[in-house]
Amino acid sequence: MKIALSGLNNTDNPAPGIGVAKGLSGHELVGLSYDPNEPGIYQRIFERIFLMPYPSLGFEELHERLAYIKEKSGIEMVWPNLDAELPLYIKHQEQLHEMGLTTFLPTLEQFAMREKAKLATLCEELGILHPQTYMANSIEDVVDITRRIGFPLMIKGNYYKAYRANTLEEAIEHSYTIANEWGFPLLVQQIVEGIELNYAGVADGKLYGGFCIKKLTTTDIGKVWSAVTIRNEAMEALAHRFVEHTRWRGAFELEAIATNEGIYLIEINPRFPAWIGFSVDIGLNLPRMALALAMHETVEPKFSYPEQKMYVRYVDETVCDYAEFTKLLATKEL
Repeated sequence: MKIALSGLNNTDNPAPGIGVAKGLSGHELVGLSYDPNEPGIYQRIFERIFLMPYPSLGFEELHERLAYIKEKSGIEMVWPNLDAELPLYIKHQEQLHEMGLTTFLPTLEQFAMREKAKLATLCEELGILHPQTYMANSIEDVVDITRRIGFPLMIKGNYYKAYRANTLEEAIEHSYTIANEWGFPLLVQQIVEGIELNYAGVADGKLYGGFCIKKLTTTDIGKVWSAVTIRNEAMEALAHRFVEHTRWRGAFELEAIATNEGIYLIEINPRFPAWIGFSVDIGLNLPRMALALAMHETVEPKFSYPEQKMYVRYVDETVCDYAEFTKLLATKEL
C-alpha cells in the first residue's frame, strides 16, 4: 500500500505525521508538506516529498495537486493529519474516492460535533464535565470574558495554539498572537486544576483500540514532552461513550483533566496526536489498526497495553544536502 501522509513537523510543536509513519512501517510512504523546513522531510522516512497548496486555496487546488502526485508516485491512500486541512479532505471524501484515493475520516457532522465551540453541548449529551468556555470574536470580547471567569484562564485558537494567561495583559498578548496567525474566533476557558490525561483511539462506528496516558511534562504550548501509560476506567468509558454517541470513524484524541469531582473533557482532536508513535512501542499499533479498518479488513478490538511505560520526546539532528532544500523550493517535490 502506498500512502501519502501530511503533518511532517517534528520540533517542539510536533505534528502527528511522523508518529503515524512509524506505525505504518513496511508500507511505501509519501510525505505531503506545506513547509520545506519541516524536519520530517529530511529524516529519510518518505520515498518522495511533495509540497502542498494551503487548504485556504480550496478543493480545486488540492484536487489538482493530488492528481499530479498520484500520477507521479502511484499513491493509493491519503492520510491528512492536521486540523486545518481536515475539513477540506472530509468534505470532499467522495471526490477523493473517485480519484482512487482511500481515506479513513469522520463525516462533516461528526467533525463539527467535537469542535471547541460546540464541545460544551457534546459534553452535556455525554454526561461529562466541561470547563466554562466562551467564544470571543474580538479583543474586547476577551477582556469582557476574563472579567467573568477570572484568572488564571486559557486562551485558545479554534484550530491551534493554547496559552495560559495569569493576567489581563497576558490574555491580550496571547489573543493577538493566536488571532494574527489563525484569526477569530478565540476561546476563553476556565482552568481546571488536576491531572492531565489523554486518550488516543481508533474507531469505525465502535471503538476498536485505544490507550490512556498521563502527561508528565509539556512544552510552552501544552504539547506532550513526556508521559506515562496508565489505566483509567473513567477515560476508557468516556472513549466508548464518545464513539457510540457520534458513531465516530477514524482516529481521535481525548484531552481531559481528572479532579476529585470527576473527569473534565477539555478537547477532542479529530486525528491521532503527535505522540501516537508511543502506541507502536507498547505493542498497540493504532495507525496500523486504522489502516486495516480503512481497507475493510477484519480487526479484533484491542485495549490491552502495559502500564507505567514512559514516553520521552527528545531533540535529534540530521544532516542532508542543501541542494535537497533548494530543489524542493524550486520544483515543489523531492
